[in-house]
Amino acid sequence: MPEWTGASIRLALLISQFIGGAAAIYILLQLWPERPSRWKHLAVFGWRTRQAPDKWLWLLVISRQHQSFIERELLLAGCGVTIDIAWYVFARRSLLIGVSGMIILAAAWYERINAYIPMSYAGPGLLIVMLVLYVDLIWLRSIRKVRTLQITKEIFIISRQLLYLSDSSLHVHAKLLRCVPFTRAMRYDLERLLAEWYHDAGGALQRFKQRLGTEEALSFVETIDALRLHESPQYYELLRVRIEDYKEKLELAKESRKESTSYFLFVIAGIPILYTFQVFIYPWVREGQKLFESLG
Repeated sequence: MPEWTGASIRLALLISQFIGGAAAIYILLQLWPERPSRWKHLAVFGWRTRQAPDKWLWLLVISRQHQSFIERELLLAGCGVTIDIAWYVFARRSLLIGVSGMIILAAAWYERINAYIPMSYAGPGLLIVMLVLYVDLIWLRSIRKVRTLQITKEIFIISRQLLYLSDSSLHVHAKLLRCVPFTRAMRYDLERLLAEWYHDAGGALQRFKQRLGTEEALSFVETIDALRLHESPQYYELLRVRIEDYKEKLELAKESRKESTSYFLFVIAGIPILYTFQVFIYPWVREGQKLFESLG
């Protein structure tokens, strides 16, 4: 096996171990009981609710009106991110500049750095980080697609529960409260909606729609608002039509997932064939080439 292949395999194993360890630490932190933070009042920890300073954006030539900024803003909204998107764009560009500088330094002082950190690991690692940051739109679209599908499933389940409770005399708020156990991805947003309901139901629904940030959430909120204002059987018929729309979208997503899985399995099935060619057939091809060269 070539030396670069062995180094690539070791690097892949190292990256997989790092990702697995980070995931395990994240799960353990999620299981840790929450306590009110004594430092929550400090302004430095309020970045989630504040906009990024314009001076910082100006330093890295970031414009809120640029097409790439607007595209990432829409994608992150679909991913459920509620902070100012400028923080993400600023962090991404800072990391790109930092990683680019590290690559330049590694190329300029290769021997010195290689004495402390093997460049066979550091070089490909930096390039992988650069690639992940550069093609962030691809994995952001993937995250948004997965989240949208999960939210559509939960909206479909909630809509069916509301239709089941259509003959009940309960208020829409009480009916939604009974649907909370059927949610997972949108549970926090739904609980926040129910908590804000009696303060300002219309505004709470609009904020709920913005937090979800999907097309299905838009139609779902419109139906809920209509049921809130007019408790009429006609709007339950509208809800029935929306349920059929959600069902069709879920079926289309299921068929698309099956097709993607079949392509992936096709690629996986080709790996043993390539390995067989490398182990058994390639040596014979190489010997044949040497034979023809000696005859020539």
